[in-house]
Amino acid sequence: MKIAFRTHDLGVKGLDNAIEKAKGCAISAVQLVAYKFMDEIKYAPDALNETNSAAIGSALKAAGISVPLIGAYFNPVHSNKEKVANSIAVFKDYLKYSKNLGCDIVGSETGSFNDDKWTYNPLNRTEDALQTVIATFKELAAYAKKVGAFIGMEGAAGHVCWNVATLKRAIDEINAPNIKVIFDIYNYLDASNHQSYLEILDEGLKTFNNIVVFHIKDCVFEDGKLKQVAPGKGMFDFDKILSRIKEYDENAVLVLEGTTGEDIIPCSEFIRNKWNSL
Repeated sequence: MKIAFRTHDLGVKGLDNAIEKAKGCAISAVQLVAYKFMDEIKYAPDALNETNSAAIGSALKAAGISVPLIGAYFNPVHSNKEKVANSIAVFKDYLKYSKNLGCDIVGSETGSFNDDKWTYNPLNRTEDALQTVIATFKELAAYAKKVGAFIGMEGAAGHVCWNVATLKRAIDEINAPNIKVIFDIYNYLDASNHQSYLEILDEGLKTFNNIVVFHIKDCVFEDGKLKQVAPGKGMFDFDKILSRIKEYDENAVLVLEGTTGEDIIPCSEFIRNKWNSL
């Protein structure tokens, strides 16, 4: 099992500072989102190139930090089509230079008609929305094949692939072996189903045989809404969650997405101790 954190959750800017912070927190793996913690790498086509991608990858490797996932999340159903085209170009750059960065998987969610809010919109659950996502990721899968990379797709209740079944249908219709799955239990939850989180996890583990990363979060239900909290501080039963994941893959990658600040070290220890006790 490998525990990882997002680079921009470390609370520092710049590659050297991120490496120093990771070492100080005994972090040996990161979900790399370069443009979110490196000011010199903009979210724009051609901002990532052969030279800077190789430099990032070499520095992380020298520091003993692996990269199980590269993030280049974008909204394929955004109303601004120029923005979508720009995002697709950025995603392709990250696929092209993924191996330089130390990984061959680039991930994204499936977007929302609420544009930059990434929240529920009834249009998200239409056939047209799903077909747009399928067509977009089919194009990306074809490009990824050319450069020898993989794509990680992630579902969420407020997005087009809003449950396990919809994500499965999208992946089946894309029909490309280089599409993998990023699984986040919390993402699939809302006020109507939050008590069924173990059933949703079971469904995902049964449905997908290609989960490459698990995003690990916790939550509380307050005032009719779900609120994310650090692992171990909410309602999730991690003995049950982690035992299921460990049975699925004893070498699973667990990204503590959204865990920041003073929670980083104790939450990492909490998850590792739970896992080792199972």
